[in-house]
Amino acid sequence: MKSMRKNHKSRRRTTIFITGGVMSGVGKGVTTASIGALLKARGFKVTAVKIDPYLNVDPGTLNPTEHGEVFVTYDGLETDQDIGNYERFLDEDLGRANYMTSGSIFQTIINRERSMGYGGKTVEWVPDVPNEIIGRIKIAAELADADVTIVEIGGTVGEYQNLLYLEACRMMRLDYPGDVLIGLVSYLPVPGNLGEMKTKPTQYAARSLNAAGLQPDLIICRSAQPIDEPRKRKLSISCNVAPADVVAAPDVASIYEVPLKLEEQHVAERIIDKLKLKVSKIDGKKWRELSSRIQHSIKPVRIGVVGKYFSTGNFTLSDAYLSVLEAIKHAAWHIGRKPEIVWLNSEDFEQNKLNFKKQMKGLDGIIIPGGFGSRGIEGKMMAIRYAREHKLPYLGLCYGMQLALVEMARDVLGWKDANTTEINPDTTHPVIHLMDEQEKKMEDKNYGGTMRLGDYPCVLKKGTAARRLYREEIVRERHRHRYEANPKYREDFEKIGVRFSGLSPDNKLAEIIELEKHPFFMASQFHPELTSRPFRPNPLFLGLVKAASSNKKR
Repeated sequence: MKSMRKNHKSRRRTTIFITGGVMSGVGKGVTTASIGALLKARGFKVTAVKIDPYLNVDPGTLNPTEHGEVFVTYDGLETDQDIGNYERFLDEDLGRANYMTSGSIFQTIINRERSMGYGGKTVEWVPDVPNEIIGRIKIAAELADADVTIVEIGGTVGEYQNLLYLEACRMMRLDYPGDVLIGLVSYLPVPGNLGEMKTKPTQYAARSLNAAGLQPDLIICRSAQPIDEPRKRKLSISCNVAPADVVAAPDVASIYEVPLKLEEQHVAERIIDKLKLKVSKIDGKKWRELSSRIQHSIKPVRIGVVGKYFSTGNFTLSDAYLSVLEAIKHAAWHIGRKPEIVWLNSEDFEQNKLNFKKQMKGLDGIIIPGGFGSRGIEGKMMAIRYAREHKLPYLGLCYGMQLALVEMARDVLGWKDANTTEINPDTTHPVIHLMDEQEKKMEDKNYGGTMRLGDYPCVLKKGTAARRLYREEIVRERHRHRYEANPKYREDFEKIGVRFSGLSPDNKLAEIIELEKHPFFMASQFHPELTSRPFRPNPLFLGLVKAASSNKKR
């Protein structure tokens, strides 16, 4: 195995592994992204890799209510939502090399074995699976020409499915001494009946890491409140780390405060010292400015997100629309507004029309995000019609564009059975239909990774709202869909005031629509939320929030 120190014109490459303890969902992804942002601010080239231990090849076929958002990379890979956090914090596009699952790893190994790629040797769990993992990490580092590659291992230490990834970490640390660092993000509960922060679960997590042959260099302590000195000392002694390497990571109002919280505790300096890196600059100005902008955005703008992937048992979650949520925040903060996001279940609208109207009246603008299937779509079209008729600023994303066309076909053009063929294949007015290249895939039930995925060019017409917002003629945005607006009906829609302001370069695919004589009624076939950044809001979201703020003034 070649040393990372000798790759790419002798550039030294280092790796930081971020593992989790006690429970999932405590913020490994945001911690990974924040550490990356701090190191980038010091002049290092940084990239990030997410490892998901499940056997799905990618999350594209997973239930979004269970798993959360599917984030699509520019080169068309369906990934976990943490890749979105990495892109937003690092302000860089990541690709296929930055994501892996157990399913994709095993698929590669089996395909290689079937084609005699191992030369007839026995293929074993160790070292062949860890070697594949290490090889992928090295490719991601080389493609990004990175000084530091931060690798987040999904789940928690002690889980059976994580062992091979921890083994890869152990092997890399053995092969590249001094170039590999390990962080443990662990939860410290404060049981209500005790009122005291407990360190024992994190101690067990550190012991589980020790059992895999690894010692954490940093322990990031997630909790509802900051860790105090007595508990710091206890973790230092019990987990064999210096007190300065026990880092407080309490709950904060915004995830964009996390880099500054870590900066206050000199986390970047600890990492740089341990890896013996040389700093070329320190520039945390933009993160301080963002924090200040967030704190001083006090005038509210109220945006309703009408979806259906919220409920899991007795709990309401927003992970299925994470990038939409963040894109709203980016746009609101950019114009000094405080985002107030209201989650609205479209299925509830269908059951209680009076409550629907009451909820609509309290909004400054609404968004219909992407989705699939028939559940809740009539409620979504109720919201679309309300926005259209009451001049309420509206932004539709993917399915939100398709349903806007279906709603106008039914209510304005009078085609009562108009529909998408995804819902009704026998409709006499298929205003939304399956893309030509998708028909064979659907017949063969070839669902995984076969949609129109990744970024594609969109040509914006002069004199349109879309062109004014983007200030460019050609833009690239990311897609995830099988169905499209049927070009057969384009002229019919144009007669009722619908402008197809963004088209594919060959004019076949409708990418953006907007409604004339409306303060803001726009929808896109692509997903603009995937390219929004805290320092560069997506133009469509910025347009919506500005219109919603003006709507509030009126």
